[in-house]
Amino acid sequence: MTLDRTLMPDFQAVKQINIPQLEIRTLSNGIPLYIINAGEQPVLKIELSFDAGAWYDTQNGISMFTAKMLCEGTSKRTSQEISEYFDQFGAFSENGHGLDRANLTVYSLSKHLHKVLPMVQEILNDATFPENEVENFKNIQLQTLRVNQEKSAFVAGQVLRKNIFGVNHPYGNYLTEEAIAEISRQHILDFYQQNWQGKTFRIFLSGKVSAQDIELVETFLGKEKFTKQSHNQSLTNSFFSEKSILIEKTKAMQSSIRLGKVMMRRTDPDYFKMLLLNEVFGGYFGSRLMKNIREEKGLTYGISSNVAPFAQAGYFIVGTDVKKANTQQTLDEIHKEITILQTKLVPADELQTVKNYMAGSFAGSLGTPFDIADRYKVVVGEKLSLDFYEQYIPKILEVTDIDILEAANKYLQIDSLTEVVVGGK
Repeated sequence: MTLDRTLMPDFQAVKQINIPQLEIRTLSNGIPLYIINAGEQPVLKIELSFDAGAWYDTQNGISMFTAKMLCEGTSKRTSQEISEYFDQFGAFSENGHGLDRANLTVYSLSKHLHKVLPMVQEILNDATFPENEVENFKNIQLQTLRVNQEKSAFVAGQVLRKNIFGVNHPYGNYLTEEAIAEISRQHILDFYQQNWQGKTFRIFLSGKVSAQDIELVETFLGKEKFTKQSHNQSLTNSFFSEKSILIEKTKAMQSSIRLGKVMMRRTDPDYFKMLLLNEVFGGYFGSRLMKNIREEKGLTYGISSNVAPFAQAGYFIVGTDVKKANTQQTLDEIHKEITILQTKLVPADELQTVKNYMAGSFAGSLGTPFDIADRYKVVVGEKLSLDFYEQYIPKILEVTDIDILEAANKYLQIDSLTEVVVGGK
């Protein structure tokens, strides 16, 4: 049969996907083990997730320093020796840090798991954070921060979060030169002992998982006694009253624009309505903001909006960079697009296109067992129902044009958005 390239191939909308089920076990010491058994290659990802993100900072930046420096040395090995140990088995480690959680992750061939896990155990129990490594990391962070502070987009993002969450809120706080200077090795050790060493965690094991792999995890991580962290988080929502912030940069050729507000978590009943609203507005390349401000007006190379949910709260953000002379026009067009969403129903064909895009994009994001593990990590960390992502596409498909109009009026009132411009108007 000859392929006729003048004909569009058949299109099949994604309406439901089957995600491999999460297997939940408990090790002998009470540590929960979450298993995603999928894939054909003998490769494993083991992730130890701690409640030790920025939410639990005892001082600005301390959780990030602790997480990122976890593999910089033990009483037996230097950072180089730790790296070489993993390298000899074709394994490697990643230390992750976020607003809510921090993690130690190792990728390994299944046949070498019995060699890799002892090193994981050693890092967890005996990280030493050598003084010279601390000073090196502080210098790296200081130089990185100074470079970033020259970028209008970086500054705009920081200022927006500080103003919508408040300077005393973990989600609104950000690293400063003063904070970096104040961090000492002893501070890092204290945080490590309070939140990592001998403390409870969750294990996510994904890949082609065998019974032997599970037994090895039990052997190396299921025998020791771990205690729960004693978190006494006292949260103050000191929201700023400023709704329009201009930071002049006379030498800058462009302005970085950010608009945003505090938004819902994934548990909110309107979460999926807000996802659809955001996608139509500025969530993908064919969005209204892109069509208007990039394609029709030619004011920017790119503009987008995003709903960013976390464990304790979330936020909505619109962001773009434009010539200074076009700053106010761009803001006016953003406001105009919001008003249209609040007054006119999204046409059926546009809504269907967006739903198809979101469903296909979501299905495509689950290509590996490691991707699936990342989804379940959110489910477990935010105490969502285990079928949350099974229901993702059906929930999207049931959102109506009226739902979007109502959500636009409820959540995108223009006077509720904080506006930050770094550059000039």
